[in-house]
Amino acid sequence: MTQVWYHWHRVWIYVVMLLPVAAGLMALLARLRPSRSWRLSIAEVGMVLGTLPWVWMILTPMQLPPGSRTLYLVPFSDLRMEASLGKPMWMFVQIVGNLLVLFAFGVFAPIRFPSLTLSRLALIGGAISLTLEVVQHFFVRGRVFSVDDVWLNALGCVLGGLASRPLARLTRWRATTSA
Repeated sequence: MTQVWYHWHRVWIYVVMLLPVAAGLMALLARLRPSRSWRLSIAEVGMVLGTLPWVWMILTPMQLPPGSRTLYLVPFSDLRMEASLGKPMWMFVQIVGNLLVLFAFGVFAPIRFPSLTLSRLALIGGAISLTLEVVQHFFVRGRVFSVDDVWLNALGCVLGGLASRPLARLTRWRATTSA
């Protein structure tokens, strides 16, 4: 866990520093809307601020151990390799980290775009994740392209959508009753 903090502490420090800016941006967006909708403003800023740190980490160069493969095109092969290393904490960090990459997007996108179903969210999450993996593979030194990362990111997006369902329903109901 200390290795994770060592590599990524600056990202989280900057995110905390950006919180007041994000709050101001939400207020500005809400004020500029004719409906003064805080719901939309919070959802838009939440999608970006909740996803940006993970994208930053994905697109940061890393140093791979000698002899490491950089392509895992067979589903579960990367996870199987991680499991064989005998480092359960590292595997846990990898899985949870990949689930969190698009989790915030999955939470806020259905609030911002009420027509998003879970299947559409899975497709969008998969497309975003695949794009990030391709960019990472071709343009970022020392990173691994893994099909497991793609489906875990997409699953995280869907889990975020499931987590926000009660809130999305409530905000949709309020929007229709106040109109």
